[in-house]
Amino acid sequence: MANILVVDDEMGIRELLSEILSDEGHAVQLAENAQQAREARAADAPDLVLLDIWMPDTDGVTLLKEWQRDGLLTMPVIMMSGHATIDTAVEATRIGALNFLEKPIALQKLLKAVQQGLTRAQETVRAPVLAARPSLPPEEGVPSAAAIFTPQPAQVAVRVGALPLPNGDNHFLNLSFDLPLREARDAFERLYFEHHLGREGGSMTRVAEKTGLERTHLYRKLKQLGVEPGKLAKKGG
Repeated sequence: MANILVVDDEMGIRELLSEILSDEGHAVQLAENAQQAREARAADAPDLVLLDIWMPDTDGVTLLKEWQRDGLLTMPVIMMSGHATIDTAVEATRIGALNFLEKPIALQKLLKAVQQGLTRAQETVRAPVLAARPSLPPEEGVPSAAAIFTPQPAQVAVRVGALPLPNGDNHFLNLSFDLPLREARDAFERLYFEHHLGREGGSMTRVAEKTGLERTHLYRKLKQLGVEPGKLAKKGG
């Protein structure tokens, strides 16, 4: 889970992005202008920022310049606009923006840009930390850090739930570490929701309560995963 700051003066855009990113498992902070963005940045440095270009008090490019000047541009920033010119997008990229999204933003483009930004942030943090660690000879009988963290064969068995899944068996899911993160997560979420739907007899209300999702969010998530509540209700019955 990442902490993402969304800066946009349009309430509808803020709420939509917050809903999408929250459904993806991220913590979302909202700011409707540059001043609120400054305060959010100072209070809790975000892992990534989605920054609108055209705002009434201070525009996004100016805020980006300010963060760059003050050494605060330590997180990936993705610029957003429905009216920006190519020159504006190029300038934002030159200053330090990672990407530029044109409104209305397509869902897949948004998720791809966010994933790329978070990956970049992790690589940036990891590089200096690994470089700073001295290489110490291991003590006799004590495994080295390299031995502890050396990846093992890319296969892990994950037990899904303590209760039987709809087929009546305790289910073990083999997930490959070679899968892209999103595919591995989708596979787990699919079994997670199938488990709860089967246990609750397909009741969307009870599953929403169990999983902590709003019904509308739950319907959208199930559709995205290709889970059919009706079929699971029959199996559960």
